[in-house]
Order: sequence, then C-alpha cells, then structure tokens
Amino acid sequence: MQKDEQQQAQSSDAAPRAVARRTRTRTLRRVTGLMAVVAVLLWWHPWQRHAMRGTAGEHASGATTSSDGKPPGAQRGSRGGGAFANMPQPVKVATVVHGQMPIVINALGTVTPLATVTVRTQLNGTLMSVNFQEGQLVKRGDVLAQIDPRPYEISLRNAEGQLAKDQALLRQAVSDLNAYQALLKQDSISRQQVNTQASLVEQYRGQVKSDQAMIDTYKLDLTYARITAPVTGRVGLRQVDPGNYVTTSDTNGIVVITQMQPMSVVFTTSEDNLQVILKQWSAGAKMSATAYDRTNSRPLETGELHTLDNQIDTTTGTVKLRAVFQNAGQALFPNQFVNVRLLVNTIRNATIVPTSAVLNGSMETFVYVVKADNTVTVRPVKTGPVDGERTSIVSGLAVGERVVIDGSDRLREGAKITIPAASANDSSAASAGQAAHGARHASATHGHTRPPQS
Repeated sequence: MQKDEQQQAQSSDAAPRAVARRTRTRTLRRVTGLMAVVAVLLWWHPWQRHAMRGTAGEHASGATTSSDGKPPGAQRGSRGGGAFANMPQPVKVATVVHGQMPIVINALGTVTPLATVTVRTQLNGTLMSVNFQEGQLVKRGDVLAQIDPRPYEISLRNAEGQLAKDQALLRQAVSDLNAYQALLKQDSISRQQVNTQASLVEQYRGQVKSDQAMIDTYKLDLTYARITAPVTGRVGLRQVDPGNYVTTSDTNGIVVITQMQPMSVVFTTSEDNLQVILKQWSAGAKMSATAYDRTNSRPLETGELHTLDNQIDTTTGTVKLRAVFQNAGQALFPNQFVNVRLLVNTIRNATIVPTSAVLNGSMETFVYVVKADNTVTVRPVKTGPVDGERTSIVSGLAVGERVVIDGSDRLREGAKITIPAASANDSSAASAGQAAHGARHASATHGHTRPPQS
C-alpha cells in the first residue's frame, strides 16, 4: 500500500514538470525565430533592394535611352549604383578604313596524288633483284627490279635461227621463180608451173615476216624483264622479295609509286558558291588556293584552282574541286587531311573594321561608334565578307569613324569612355596595317590571269 501511494505521488509531481519543460521549449523556439526574422530584415535593407532594381534596369535597357533622351544611369545619378554606371569606361578603339577585302571560301580537303601506279610484272619469271629502297624517290625510267631473262633470250635465238632458215628458202624460191619466168618466155615450161613457184615465193615472204614478229616479241619480253618506273615519285613498301616467282596475275604487284610533285588537293564546297567560282573561272582568272594544316593555323602550300567537277552531288549539295600545288617542300602528303582557303575575288575600296568591333544583337548586327564628346552610340551595320580579323561593312559606317574593339561589354547607349593614348596610337597603326595587308594579299594572288577555256 505504501508503495502504491509513493508511485501516485511521483506521478502527480512529474506532470507539472513536463508541462514546464514544454513551455520553455516553445518560448525558446519563438525567440529563435524572431531573431532570424530580424537578421533577415537587417540584411534585406530597402536601399539595397532599390540598388539591385536599378542595376537590373540598366542591364535590361541595354543600349536604349529614357523618354527625355538621357541614358538610364543619368536619372539615378544621386544613387550609388547610377553614379558607378556613369563613370567613364576604358576601351580600345579602331578607325574605319578603306582597303581590299578578299572573298575567301573555306573548305575541307584531302591531299590526292595526280598519279598512283602499282608496278606489276608483264611476264612470268623469277625475280632476280630489287633495285630500290623503300621510300626512295625515283625518276621515270629508273630500273626497279630484274626478272630472270634467260628463258626469253633462248627463245629469241631460236626465233632468229628460224628467220635465217626461212630467208634462205625465200632466196631459193625467188631464184627458181626467175628461172621459170625465163623458160616461160622460151615456151619451155607451162604457165601453171610458173604460177605455183610465184605462190611459193609469197609463202616464204609471209613466213619471214612472221619470224621477224616473233623476234620482236622476244625482244620486248627482254625489255619487260627489266621493270622500270613509269612515273616520277616516291616508292612505298616492297610487296615481294627477290627469289620469288612472279606472274602477271599478281594483284599486289611489286611496289606502289606515288607522284609527289606536283600534288593536288580535292575539296568540296556548297553549290551556293558555285556561281561565284564559275564567274571567275569563265573570265580566265587564276584563283589562288592555300592549304592549311589540320588545326587550320599553319599554311602548308600555296597553289591554284586547277579544275572542278562536272556535276553536283545531290546527296550533299556540294561540288568537288581540285587545286594543284607544286609541293616543293613536300609538306603535302597523300591522303592527308587539310583545310583549304580558296581566294575567289577581291573587293576594292571596301570599308573595313576589326572583326572584334562587330557585335551580334537579338535583332541585328551593330557596333559602338565613338562620338566627339567621348561617348558611344549604337550603330546598326550590314556586314560583308569576313577575312579572319577583318570584316567588311556594306552599310552603316563611314571611313574615319572610330569604333570600340575592346571593352564593349561594359557599354550602353550614351556611355562615357576613356581612350588610353597608347591604345589610340596602336589602333590607328593596326587599321593602316590591316588595309595594307589586304592590298598585299590581293595583289600577290591576283597578279596573273589565264586565257578563258572554250
């Protein structure tokens, strides 16, 4: 009984203590939440929100102006964000110049030899010797291999003996014919006997011609026994070793010779470029072609367009062209992958700016033009052909105007700029150099013409 009373007393004391603990926990949670709200309010201050709105408005407006014609930053000059935006931005500029702009077609091509010959034997026999080293440069007519000529020499002597025999018979027949004709005049023999002898003479003459042809055949076989290079080029790996019996049915041949000089490159271009190429081709102009390495950074060889295919590939909408290079340094290797730049034409007195000055917007292409008060304005332009770091402008700019080529990502309509003196001098010199480079490039590649083809 006493134990039950003690347990009831402990249970009655534990209940108030649990309630007190829950109350303290709730109070602590409320205080913690209130402190978090105060911290958020202190961090998210109203002036900071206003500054962020102003910055976002500047990015959204881009190159636009306000209703009163002032840049958006001018209306917020009293606030911190607007004052920073109106600070002059350092930029690099370049001057719009006149120059020569080449019209270049870029294409992918494969180095293709003008001649690749598999050297095969033209008669059966034992290969006695091989007179070349693998990878050697050989000239046309050089002896490459020798086949055992002895069987053909024996056949030649046999044919010569047969010819001598038939020639002796022919001389005897001719002598008898002359005697028969004299007797016929004396009416000592019949005409039939004379005609028979004349027929025998013609038979011997035919036999002599056949013997001579057989001799020529064996002499030709002896020539074929000495295998010579049919073209000038580089020999590949040897396909057969000396001592083997070779036949005319061997498909691998003895060696493969590839012509290295001159070398051609076969490349394709879109059918959209075909009319421009045909116009220059029909006018007799020589179109310069330059082959670059796989990375399209290092020029390998310079040549000219040699010919183009007679039909368009309907599956790809492209046409094949062949350019020929002298390959004096043998920088072009058969089946090598190269990039080809075909110079089709050159625009004279083109308006040229650095390619970095041309920017692409959501609706049009534009540049930042520097005004006299060192502010910039957005100018839509229409671009023409592009040659690496140089872009031609069809409309929108005049020669002598200055455009921003570096630092344009921090600009907007009416923004103030600063131009370092060294940058201004460098940009003027670069503009003049680009114009001179275009003139040299065009004159070097269009100094010759070829007569129109019929």
